[in-house]
Amino acid sequence: MFKRNRLKRVRERLAAFATEMREKASRLPPGIEQENLLRKARQADVAARLDEWATSRGLQPPK
Repeated sequence: MFKRNRLKRVRERLAAFATEMREKASRLPPGIEQENLLRKARQADVAARLDEWATSRGLQPPK
């Protein structure tokens, strides 16, 4: 049970990080810095999905 809760917290942190990066990017004018923040947000989303997939019982390919 401990391991599952810890993994859930990691996914929650990744989701919070992605949200924070999107909020920061929305306050910036279009440009390289904004794109970098949006890229970090997408990477955090992918990392959360991959982590969920890798730790799932069914282990099915990502959608």
